[in-house]
Amino acid sequence: MERVKIGLVLPTREAAMAGRPDVSPLLEFAERAEEAGFASLWAGDAPFARPRFEPLSLLAAVAARTRRVTVGTAILLPVLRHPLLLAHTVATVDRIAQGRLVLGVGAGWVQQEFDALSVPFDQRVGRLLETIEICRRVWKGGEGDESVSFHGKYISFDDVHLFPPPTRPEGPPIWLGGAAVAAAMRAGRRFDGWIPTSPDPEAFAESRKYVQRGAEEAERDVSEVTPAVYLSVNLDPVNGEQEASEYAEAYYGLPFDVMRRAQA
Repeated sequence: MERVKIGLVLPTREAAMAGRPDVSPLLEFAERAEEAGFASLWAGDAPFARPRFEPLSLLAAVAARTRRVTVGTAILLPVLRHPLLLAHTVATVDRIAQGRLVLGVGAGWVQQEFDALSVPFDQRVGRLLETIEICRRVWKGGEGDESVSFHGKYISFDDVHLFPPPTRPEGPPIWLGGAAVAAAMRAGRRFDGWIPTSPDPEAFAESRKYVQRGAEEAERDVSEVTPAVYLSVNLDPVNGEQEASEYAEAYYGLPFDVMRRAQA
């Protein structure tokens, strides 16, 4: 049985909450995490609802300062970016990381962010799937030095060539966030990994059944879908509960009991 790999989320939330725009502490944190033996480093995405560092830009800097750790987004909202510019940015970061990038994506759930960018909120799932299809096509075309055309429901373009291509023709692994039945099924059908915020092991196991079902429907082996889980941890045995409660209410603006029912 493969051992569990443990990664850390870069403290971009904490920097934003404290009003600290200096990126140096985040890069030092990344270097220390790699030295300590952690397997991966992650950055989240919330451009307007809970603003913090843009994740792909930050991960490019982290990748340049590290040599071993995987760097990934947990979670990026592709629909808030033009698919071609997203594909270009991701391919460049993947090159900087020398193939160590994992692209964790989600459909999003805060309508304010979609409204701010004039993206229809009710189209977010369809646009997410089309965006990922576009990225994969132009990545593969870039590897073969080919121009790519695409005519979809939301985006159309002709004769586009991408440089640099990512380190692999298929691009970096793409993991889908979400524990709901529909998200788990989509992860099994179309994605390379699955990263839910399940509140307990039983909920994780139940959702994973739908990952398995989605994989079977797509005639895939579920072992092709890397399972992950997003956890919030406080190691203080005395004040941990209180600190976690204060953090949840300060950052999410929600009571701790509400947050812990949504994620572990």
